[in-house]
Amino acid sequence: MKILIVHRAKIPVILYGGIERVIWDLGKELTKLGHKVVFLVNKGSSCDFAQLVPIDESLEIIEQIPNDVDLVHFHFVPENVQRTKKPYLITIHENLITTNAFDLNSVFVSKNHAEIYGADSFVYNGLDWSEYTDPDFTKKRSHFHFLGKAAWRVKNVKGAIQVIKKTKSEKLKVLGGVRFNVKMGLRLTFSPRVSFYGMVGGREKEELLNGSKGLVFPVRWHEPFGLAIIESLYFGCPVFGTPYGALPEIVTEDFGVLSNRVDDLVAAVETSDSFDPKLCHEYALTEFNSRKMTLAYLGKYEKVLSGENINTISPKLKDSQQRKFLEWR
Repeated sequence: MKILIVHRAKIPVILYGGIERVIWDLGKELTKLGHKVVFLVNKGSSCDFAQLVPIDESLEIIEQIPNDVDLVHFHFVPENVQRTKKPYLITIHENLITTNAFDLNSVFVSKNHAEIYGADSFVYNGLDWSEYTDPDFTKKRSHFHFLGKAAWRVKNVKGAIQVIKKTKSEKLKVLGGVRFNVKMGLRLTFSPRVSFYGMVGGREKEELLNGSKGLVFPVRWHEPFGLAIIESLYFGCPVFGTPYGALPEIVTEDFGVLSNRVDDLVAAVETSDSFDPKLCHEYALTEFNSRKMTLAYLGKYEKVLSGENINTISPKLKDSQQRKFLEWR
């Protein structure tokens, strides 16, 4: 089968790149399984295992679909997608606040994410763990970490800092943020127990995760999935977060603690050594790998290739969130 993967981004990813990392690993796994992959992505991309077609910004995306592909997998919602002449599906990666109905062939990235739009079709993200270094379980773990775009207030880096500052002596390393931020609401952090590393990637990020006691992740929105969660688990880090979005699906009692109360997470962080790093690692390795994700998508591909729709009714946002931020106290 020849599969076109479409996303408005440049690949491969260097630093953060959540969706870019997912589509790269998906394309690689499809190739390993004997399929041909074409990426329709932004100019400047490179890839050694698949054909690349650069997006022409002067044309609609659907006008740029090659004639010889069997199926198109969009990773955003293109204009006039219903006019696509090839079988297709769309993965919705984000929380899209809209009153418009979604395409019948929409797939979400967690059960909760799908349910928000009145759907039940989802595929968990998975990563190619062979691209990561093996965790060193003999290494001393000296800090906790936050991982994500800290400038997004829904990610609640303030809450993560608050949790750590209420412990007796724990330290936090913020991966994805800076100490002084006035862009997304004033944040001035002077605590010597909190350090900032900006948008780190590659081996530097892996070293920081491998030295961490756990991920502090008190998000204040319905997290669609959260690659930060599975990357942290892979390196043996339990997760201390809020019970929103996909977190309760991924973070069961063996792998962390979820609460929207600061004091609950403070207590959990201070007893983080009760979690088994090797068990966290094995969980991420077996449940959230790119092969498992790819096989799930192949099941969806077969469905649309046979002329069926992914959903029986068009997904639509069930309830607009009344508050911008979910409860944190």
